[in-house]
Amino acid sequence: MIRDDREIVSAIRARLAERVGKERYEVWFGSSTQLAVKGDQLIVGVPSRFFQDWLRSHFRKDLEASALEAYGDPLELEFRIVATATLPAANGSATTKPLPSPGGTNGHKPAASVAAPPAAARPRRRMASLERFVVGNSNCLAHKAAQMAVAQPGGYSPLLVHGRTGTGKTHLLEGIYAAFGKAHPRAAAVYLSAEQFTSYFLEALHRSGMASFRAKYRDLELLIIDDLQFLANKRATIGELQHTIDTLLRRGKQLVFAADRAPAALKLLGPELTSRLSGGMTCRLEPPEYSVRLGIVRSQVAELGYDVPEDVQAYVASQLTSQSRELIGALKRLQATSLAHRRPITRALAEEALAELIDHQGRVVKLADIEKAVCDVFGLGPDCLQSKRKGKTVSHPRMLAMYLARKYTRAPLSEIGSYFGRRSHSTVISAQKKVEAWMAGNSALKLADTPLSLEESMRRVEEHLRAG
Repeated sequence: MIRDDREIVSAIRARLAERVGKERYEVWFGSSTQLAVKGDQLIVGVPSRFFQDWLRSHFRKDLEASALEAYGDPLELEFRIVATATLPAANGSATTKPLPSPGGTNGHKPAASVAAPPAAARPRRRMASLERFVVGNSNCLAHKAAQMAVAQPGGYSPLLVHGRTGTGKTHLLEGIYAAFGKAHPRAAAVYLSAEQFTSYFLEALHRSGMASFRAKYRDLELLIIDDLQFLANKRATIGELQHTIDTLLRRGKQLVFAADRAPAALKLLGPELTSRLSGGMTCRLEPPEYSVRLGIVRSQVAELGYDVPEDVQAYVASQLTSQSRELIGALKRLQATSLAHRRPITRALAEEALAELIDHQGRVVKLADIEKAVCDVFGLGPDCLQSKRKGKTVSHPRMLAMYLARKYTRAPLSEIGSYFGRRSHSTVISAQKKVEAWMAGNSALKLADTPLSLEESMRRVEEHLRAG
């Protein structure tokens, strides 16, 4: 049971971040809210009545539960509205720390000052750069659009990048923000998350006034908002953002957004907002292919500054295929294991240290999964691959499905042949050799009426398999 007051507060914060999520924690409990323990009370110092009411109604149970987990006994909550948080220190004396307004920055996704601030006022967290973004087929269009947004602000506006977690959306947004600041040092720019935009809007609506809020966000050269899907069903915030977008577009300014899906799939944002997003430049970020994953590994190894043999780098890039964050975490885990056991980093050590991560991301792939993935990518009916049809639009995807069945399942040749139209095991062997020949010659397959390279075809099918 923790009894040192400083340790209690630290433990409460850690548990609170776990309960509410890192993003929401940074917005509501980062630099704007102070915590202190005095006797059997948990004192919560907040900068405004809006913050007090919001925390009471939305986070009271989380605060109480986190305090109970950290302290061992219930703590009574006391909220204090203070211009500067003067909270009891562990030794009974008072410590004073300024509380910035909710419109300030935080440690996760900082919002830039709207008036070209001095260097000291820039976000302190190091931002990712476009130069360090590893480019491949999965992300080259989005990367080029990001460069153009910096070089020709307003020309590609609004720019929306979308894709699932770990495909590099936040890296691109941070890169745009950092590059824009260098290229246009006197231009006003803001980078924040959709949850931050919501909290600042509600603060303005209930307390500080909409005039200053609108003056801040509608007088920009660049507005970047991440995690746009957070706004789902938040009608008032969506309406305000629509007017902000319209104002900035009329003035020819640059807007950049990121979301976890395409505009057509963001139905809960409403047709007005999604139509505005669709009217600009939309770029999908696919899961990184092997060359991109290897580039990320090499870049991270260089940044961490320790020796990782080439074969180990290739092993990490080939085994962890879901997202870039897994690659970075794997390298850190590998380094820690090497230091803990005083063993050099080798392929054998990597296999031991990363076995749990690799096993966790894997799942059993069945023949039906491969059939569905191939049919979805090539736009085929559910029974096509098991039919007797011999046209290339069916036979080529069928051969690819047999090849992938050999790669991802342990099904015997006879079972694979039987599944895909009662064909013999020799047909499966022939299909495997045919696909390998295509791979060697970088041949194109037919995706509907459009020729598609084999590499691109396989990448799309494998993405479907990973998505389940």
